[in-house]
Amino acid sequence: MSRSWKDDLLSMKNKKAMPILSFPSVQLLGVTVARLISDSDLQAEGMKLIAERCDTAAAVGMMDLSVEAEAFGSTIKTDNNEVPTVVGSIVKTLEDAKNLLVPNLFQARTNLYIESIKKASLSITDRPVFAGMIGPFSLAARLMGMTEIMVNCYDDPDMVNAALEKTSEFITNYILEFKKAGADGVVMAEPAAGLISPKMSKEFSANYIKRVVDAVKDESFAFVLHNCGKTEKMVETMLSTGASALHVGNAVDIRDILTQTPKHIPVMGNLDPAGLFRLGTPKTVYEATMVLLEQTAMFPNFVLSSGCDIPPGTSLENVRAFFRALDDWNSKR
Repeated sequence: MSRSWKDDLLSMKNKKAMPILSFPSVQLLGVTVARLISDSDLQAEGMKLIAERCDTAAAVGMMDLSVEAEAFGSTIKTDNNEVPTVVGSIVKTLEDAKNLLVPNLFQARTNLYIESIKKASLSITDRPVFAGMIGPFSLAARLMGMTEIMVNCYDDPDMVNAALEKTSEFITNYILEFKKAGADGVVMAEPAAGLISPKMSKEFSANYIKRVVDAVKDESFAFVLHNCGKTEKMVETMLSTGASALHVGNAVDIRDILTQTPKHIPVMGNLDPAGLFRLGTPKTVYEATMVLLEQTAMFPNFVLSSGCDIPPGTSLENVRAFFRALDDWNSKR
């Protein structure tokens, strides 16, 4: 993370929010999710439209966690109104894992996402532009199947590690291309790591993420690590990756994370993206945002955010209520 950006973020009198706000751009663009994930111009334009309407700490690109698995050869299911999902598995044996080919980024849909960040970084100049992407263990879980990888962590760790060697190499390459394209950082989503024990999370997720961080991070490039699981006992593990900032989901009381995190590390979260943003009302979003801000007021490294990617179809009035609550809270400080 850029040292000046990080320091400014933590020291500014008026807090800024950094929600994972990419798919709701479909409403502003008047397009379907299926079209958005297939067009870099639309993705960049959507980021710009959100940046123009929302005073965010950074503009965050698409969090389509199917695109990396698709590059490896997985089948994905697309829908006009829902985020794409991965169907089936392509890694069933140790031999399958060893035979995985690290994909060419420019012969897959990953190229569209690189291009969208390049275009967005040219048009959004008043704040950092971050790319969104999946983590190595969560990618391996999509290639193998979530149930299967959890079993294999116990029964066939060699198979899991063989897959992780390939996914972490691919992710490193992907981030370096985002960096070349003009990204100021990345938000890496590693949700599957929240479903295993802290010990296994260290072995099969954090150790590989640290390799990636060591290869890509510098003083001018941000690395935000997201885990939307039960992370109360995983803070030390997440910090061991060397990530610049942590981002946590609404499965936890974020104060439990903040009390374990050094004050120079931003902790972002954690309003419910589905139950509150998608299914709530402007009133409930406003009230929940104010409550969270009051609960975390004693933590200078807290950064207001959604707990995960805000779904497509979320009312833009709810998003406005979120930012209105932050504005009102700042004005009373």
